[in-house]
Amino acid sequence: MSHPLIPPVTEIAEAIAIPLNLEVVEVAIYTHKNPAILRIDIRNLNEHTGLEDCERMSKALEVALDQTDIIPHAYVLEVSSPGTDREIKTDREFIAFKGFSIKAIAGNDTWVGQLVSRDSEHITISQKGRIVTIPRQGITKVELAN
Repeated sequence: MSHPLIPPVTEIAEAIAIPLNLEVVEVAIYTHKNPAILRIDIRNLNEHTGLEDCERMSKALEVALDQTDIIPHAYVLEVSSPGTDREIKTDREFIAFKGFSIKAIAGNDTWVGQLVSRDSEHITISQKGRIVTIPRQGITKVELAN
């Protein structure tokens, strides 16, 4: 179960990210820390995500969160890039990472290859030129391979 503050914080973060030409990739709240940590992962839509992007987002988001007073307790805001060793989840990510090396995991089975495509039923990869179609139904995780 996700934290109840994630949807409203995501909405605020996305509204700030759009004019900055950024995308909110993930929002997480770690309440087991003291103070809690609010982590926002962003991606620059036109180029590699840099420290400047994180700083711009952090400053704008900090002001907006303070104005809305949506988080009732002390927290630390962390804005960062998700990096390249991460799970691929959204349609947009599958399009953006077409041609990248991925790892698809289904139970004890693992496939590694270049991402060719994904549709509602399958993920297609190329393993050294051999096309492999993997049913999405059993896949539990797809991530960028190192």
